[in-house]
Amino acid sequence: MPTLNWIGKEKVINHHQDVPFKILEPQYTFGLDTKTDNTSENKIIHGDNLEALKSLLPEYEGKIKCIYIDPPYNTGNEGWVYNDNVSHPKLKKWLGQVVGKESEDLSRHDKWLCMMYPRLKLLYKLLADDGAIFISIDDNEQANLKLVCDEIFGVGNFITSIVWQKKKGGGNDSKYIAVEHEYVVCYSKNKKQLENWFLPYDEKYLKRYKEEDEKGKYFWDTFMRASGKQYYQIICPDGSVLENDKNGNKLSWLRSEPRFLSDLEKGEIRIIKLKGEWSVHFKQYMSSGKKPRSILTDLANNSNAKQELFDIFLEQKIFDYSKPHELISHIISINTDKNSIILDSFAGSGTTAHAVLNLNKQDSGNRKYILVEMEDYANTITAERVKRVINGYGEGTKSVEGTGGDFTYYELGDSLFLDNGFLNESVVLDKIHQYVWYSETKEPYSKEKENYLLGAKNDTAYYFYYNKDSITTLDERFLRSIKTKANQYIIYADNCLLPQSIIDKYNIVFKKIPRDITRF
Repeated sequence: MPTLNWIGKEKVINHHQDVPFKILEPQYTFGLDTKTDNTSENKIIHGDNLEALKSLLPEYEGKIKCIYIDPPYNTGNEGWVYNDNVSHPKLKKWLGQVVGKESEDLSRHDKWLCMMYPRLKLLYKLLADDGAIFISIDDNEQANLKLVCDEIFGVGNFITSIVWQKKKGGGNDSKYIAVEHEYVVCYSKNKKQLENWFLPYDEKYLKRYKEEDEKGKYFWDTFMRASGKQYYQIICPDGSVLENDKNGNKLSWLRSEPRFLSDLEKGEIRIIKLKGEWSVHFKQYMSSGKKPRSILTDLANNSNAKQELFDIFLEQKIFDYSKPHELISHIISINTDKNSIILDSFAGSGTTAHAVLNLNKQDSGNRKYILVEMEDYANTITAERVKRVINGYGEGTKSVEGTGGDFTYYELGDSLFLDNGFLNESVVLDKIHQYVWYSETKEPYSKEKENYLLGAKNDTAYYFYYNKDSITTLDERFLRSIKTKANQYIIYADNCLLPQSIIDKYNIVFKKIPRDITRF
């Protein structure tokens, strides 16, 4: 398999393992009764996405069904708020620390690849086995991204590169050819575990009917009488028979579209009187086996995205290159169900949360979203947009009803380990327990009632005998305090004074704090 090499690659291949594990510190919760619920399952995180992705591992490794990211396109444009020539001061500092002096000779493509590689490695860990990642990109890095993703996700897990028409009606921003498209590169975690992807029925079409129904324009009472195996007479609310043509032929919709037979039997049509004439409209389902298309020409574009932000914030200049929520809704609909978790680690203006909230409102779903944004506007724009989508926005005829929903806003806190390798004793003990339990079992942590017990798995009990203000010693006295029966015991402590005979008898594995705590 062809591989891509660039200056600094050898320094970043395993860099995700060296990223410090930082604690997520909740700042506030929006949309929940905080008297009964402290935090939401939806998260908006402010902080470097490399560190934030690392902090998500104990709770979410292998659980994210859909990842969508819109990383910097690396166009060399200094003016973009994310500095998409990869010259952001934080990134330059990071490159100097990780890559070293070689970073001074890196091209902007080298820098971009150094930035993306460890982030993609952590995203791979977070992705579910039956999940998929969708990455927006343009021609500046599309070829490089494809080769890097082949390496990380596996060339056999490549799905396709979707082409999205970002502009309509041409454009003059290119010297040679007016570029009207971008890509959404798609990979699975394990293609063998993917279900067949079918798009749901056209929600946009149904929404339009619903809005007009609520205004009283449509008759909801639908009457029909079978007249032959494939022919139906449509009886209008006033009792008249709706004919197919001026010659009085019966409606024969079913001859060319037999899939509508079951829809008709369920009353899945609307009889509508417009301009004094009756007409029949079918609920527009995609036909059985309709696959998502690789070329998207009929979705919203960049102009729609700009208007969307203006309608929400009533300001003209928010983001130049945000994506319309309709595009993200389409992507999410491809491979998620009503209970999936969706992650966006380049959150920008919060479009992904907007899309998830809209989908949940449309089908009463319970999808959860996690957004990560490193810039200072994470609260004032990213989170603020989500608040307005939840509550509703706009005025008068342009008002948009709120979706409902909630989220908790987080900042990245202290590292779990100090530079000297010792535990950071300012970190809440539950967070230390969560980390150690995950490092041993790769499962989320839940607090146990027994002192020092982290939990039990596969007939192994895990104890973390640790006190902030004193040295702990694994001895026979501590052993007598253990209440959980197991075939094996893994016990963390500062010291161990047990004789080898006792260790062998009870099948005990001693691990010294902090030396033997696994770094991941």
